[in-house]
Amino acid sequence: MGILWIVTTQWRAQACGYAGDQQARTPNLDKLASESINFTQAVTPHPFGPFARAAMLTGVHSPDNGIRDYYDSLPEAKRTIAHDLNDHAYSTAFFGKWHLAKRSVNADLVGDEHAKIVIPISNRGGFTFFEGFESGFLLNDPWLHGTRLEKPVQIKGYQSDILCKRAADWIKTEKNSWFCVVSLEAPHPPYASSAAGIVPKDPISINLRANVPQDSSIEVKARQELSGYYAHIEATDRSLGQLLADVPKDTVVVFTSVHGDMHGSHGLFRKGWPHEESIRVPLLVRLPQSTGKHTPIQTSQLVSLIDLPHWTRAWAGIKAIPREIEEMQKISMPSQVKFPLQCDRKWTGIRNTKRKLILNPDGDVWLFYNLEIDPFEMTDLSKDPAYMHEIEYFKKQLAH
Repeated sequence: MGILWIVTTQWRAQACGYAGDQQARTPNLDKLASESINFTQAVTPHPFGPFARAAMLTGVHSPDNGIRDYYDSLPEAKRTIAHDLNDHAYSTAFFGKWHLAKRSVNADLVGDEHAKIVIPISNRGGFTFFEGFESGFLLNDPWLHGTRLEKPVQIKGYQSDILCKRAADWIKTEKNSWFCVVSLEAPHPPYASSAAGIVPKDPISINLRANVPQDSSIEVKARQELSGYYAHIEATDRSLGQLLADVPKDTVVVFTSVHGDMHGSHGLFRKGWPHEESIRVPLLVRLPQSTGKHTPIQTSQLVSLIDLPHWTRAWAGIKAIPREIEEMQKISMPSQVKFPLQCDRKWTGIRNTKRKLILNPDGDVWLFYNLEIDPFEMTDLSKDPAYMHEIEYFKKQLAH
């Protein structure tokens, strides 16, 4: 039996063909969705890469998992899902972006320096096979190092193509049960970088979400960025199609992203923000079927990336304490990441399918939305007397 996690970066839940976005050409993901459980209300626990990755691998929220700041590395002693599966005779492998290693605060975020960081075996989260890179956002010609590559080697081609192909080759060699994570940077910026021959759409043709300010420089920027964003989505969907064609039919397949991107909604860009475009992520789970036929299920069950380790243990037959279905989802930004365009503060929050509450660091209410009637979060109700009782109730739930 195999378990495959496909984890992308900055791919918001709304930007999938199966989710109704006609601009997102995702035929392979659309097919996967037609065979999967589609969690339409899935969220990231923390809408920023290192915090979300650590929570996803450990099943523990940041900062309790050791990641308090963007530049923190995952503590060597921190147990991950890979350790659990290693203990039960699974082969474990990680391909692609790690983003949980020690790196220089002074190095450029984009480029070779972060991409060529050699991650010691003790810092690879327990994965017995590793072939990846720290970060660097090189969507083309990535540097890889790991189990078979002692020193970083630059490999020509589109990053998603390369990682999916190398992961598929590893899977084909496995005779025992296995767990594999394929961690892709796409469709993360730089959005203008080449997307494996996919021609970006004309920015004028891009349809924007209803909460993007019109007739403004924000609209222009959003159109330009989304043009490249959708090109990388299409290119990566093509890579995923080949990977999915190569995995055995008895494989559990998970597709998701560590966070989304605002792309001009509310006049904002990038991630870290508590809005739906930033915190909502795609989450598809295809389970093996004894008949070979899959029945698609669409559910609004409240789930988070932090649930993935628990589910994976269950798929692997590892006994665990049953987890109750959550009635609310806790979300947060453990610290402010002081990069351009990112969220301007630390915050904590809680949501369900109908309401969302966000608190400032001092505990004061920052935002409150009625998602049931206002899915685009156009009206902040945090000062509305009619909602004071609900706000207090949500604050108590967040404190638990």
